[in-house]
Amino acid sequence: MLRGTPLLPAIVLLAIFLLGPVISAVFGAFTNSALSGSAAAGAEFIGFKNFTDLFADPDFPKSVVLTLVFLFFSAVVGQNVLGLALALMLRSANKVVRALVSTIVVGAWILPEIVASFAAYAFFTKAGTLNGMLAAIGIDGPSWLYSFPMLAVILANIWRGAAFSMLVYSAAINDVPPEITESAEVDGAAGWQRLIRITIPMIRRSISTNLMLTTLQTLSVFTLIYVMTGGGPGTNSSTLPLLAYKEGISFGQLGFGTAIALILLVVGALCSIVYIRALKPEVD
Repeated sequence: MLRGTPLLPAIVLLAIFLLGPVISAVFGAFTNSALSGSAAAGAEFIGFKNFTDLFADPDFPKSVVLTLVFLFFSAVVGQNVLGLALALMLRSANKVVRALVSTIVVGAWILPEIVASFAAYAFFTKAGTLNGMLAAIGIDGPSWLYSFPMLAVILANIWRGAAFSMLVYSAAINDVPPEITESAEVDGAAGWQRLIRITIPMIRRSISTNLMLTTLQTLSVFTLIYVMTGGGPGTNSSTLPLLAYKEGISFGQLGFGTAIALILLVVGALCSIVYIRALKPEVD
């Protein structure tokens, strides 16, 4: 007990600022809390009504699908594949290339989220940088944010978050004993064989950890999508965070919006359990 005493202030702060809001959100999801009207003065417990109404809402299944598509292609595939590719490239590149690529990639990561969001909007908008580049080679680019909103926000989130994966994988690859890869090279293993059979298995724990972190971060992405598309056109890019904002803030139904946020929390928890179980054999 005495050895844990120095941790008490940190535990208290975590309970107040982390556990407290979670408990409040869980309770709020079962009430009719609102920003206006009688429910704003005194919310009432209504059981599972918010969830039954949510599952009957035609926008909810679409938002779930869009969230999973956004999560899979921008985090699970995009950020991790690009991050690993950049880490491998920088390992064999010269100092000038490493400095240049690292500055460009990490720069997108350290930018304030709102700044990065407006930069992505300026790149993909009809009169933006991307269509300007296409026009220079004679191609009339579409209105990306209107015709392909999910593709635009997926690419923007990959650009925004690939640096984190790159740094994680660079550190993991540097920990791979060079004598192992050198032995495989002497035995005639090609580069892709060394990657598949040696590097990836040896950094599997870092891959699982990075997958979990990028998944949780991507599930909570709001500003990027809100600035670029506002969830539109219509609801064609309205992921669960956007739907929660619309119902909870725009329509003032805090309880209903909190129910959506609670489902998002459950999805994140389930993904974390999958990644932790993937780590378990190696940890044991």
